[in-house]
Amino acid sequence: MELADNCASGTAQGHPHALAVPRLLPWPTPEGKPCYLVTDNNGGYLSRLADDLEAAQLATGTDLLGRARLVLEDPMSPYTEVRYTGIRLAECLTDALRVAESRGLRIVGADDDKDSEGTRGRATLNVRSERQA
Repeated sequence: MELADNCASGTAQGHPHALAVPRLLPWPTPEGKPCYLVTDNNGGYLSRLADDLEAAQLATGTDLLGRARLVLEDPMSPYTEVRYTGIRLAECLTDALRVAESRGLRIVGADDDKDSEGTRGRATLNVRSERQA
């Protein structure tokens, strides 16, 4: 089930005539494609759920990074433990990049004037990641 379509509708917060920016959610569709939420309410249930999941994903990545350093600093770590750690680090990096992309797409500048790249004050990340099955 795709939670939202790719078309923006409604209004962006604080901009009555601007289109809403679709939010990249921290989970993919069942087909593995990016999942977006279009809303004019940043405090809705799905927005809060996405915020909570993003926080959990970043906390998991922080915890794993600490554990990975211990494994990688030990020259006697078994190959399977090092490989497992690398796989988990790749998963956490994928999650962190998705969170960064989502948040970057939602950054809106204080004014509506176009900047030198014509992005209307929005930070844009061109990072695309796909989760391995």
